[in-house]
Amino acid sequence: MLILPAMVAFQPAPATLPPGRRVYAIGDVHGCDHQLALLHRAIAADLAARPVAAPLIVHVGDYLDRGPASAAVLERLAAGPPLPGVETVNLRGNHEAMALAVLAGGDAESATLWLLNGAAATLASWGIDADQSAAFWARHVPAAHLRFLQGLAMSHSEGGYFFAHAGVRPGVPLTAQDPADLLWIREPFLSYRGNLGAVVVHGHTPKQKPVIRRNQIGIDTGAVYGGPLTAAILEADQIGFLQV
Repeated sequence: MLILPAMVAFQPAPATLPPGRRVYAIGDVHGCDHQLALLHRAIAADLAARPVAAPLIVHVGDYLDRGPASAAVLERLAAGPPLPGVETVNLRGNHEAMALAVLAGGDAESATLWLLNGAAATLASWGIDADQSAAFWARHVPAAHLRFLQGLAMSHSEGGYFFAHAGVRPGVPLTAQDPADLLWIREPFLSYRGNLGAVVVHGHTPKQKPVIRRNQIGIDTGAVYGGPLTAAILEADQIGFLQV
């Protein structure tokens, strides 16, 4: 189902963006390429209906694993911005980190961890037999996909927002966050209600609907588990959502 721009309901946001800037932050994809394509179409429709000077798309990571079409997701994103002329930032998630650890020559333990977290679906989407060795996997991953994974950003800042896949560690400056926390953290981040230095927009922890708090916005709505794929629309002091 494609939600039309006229159906987007906006509400006060916990932070602000400068005039003319609009961010579409997209949650965890996990191989759901059809939903990602529909969500990009919904963003294009919203931009056509409500043009803005400086739109930005931020994908918050976890493009791989569990879902049926990881290779197609990577092919789509590795090709460049999904909408011509729209700046795009692609963040690294913990699933990309697991994949890179193995494809860069990781040990058997790293390969087992990745397999336990849905790697078989990703390998199958590349036409790779999961029963082969990790060295075999690495030789058969498309080079463009590997370059895309290696080039992913760890975080991004816009106005009063900080974008990271999993979240941040409370009490640590945003500029000094441990990469492992940006990729993996849940607690004490999720239950923290104090000032984090910015409103943190994140995925990683699936919920039935987006979570909006004064210090964080969670946008993983479990697309791979049958939920919608969500994009938060951040503009000025407002927030709305597109879902497919």
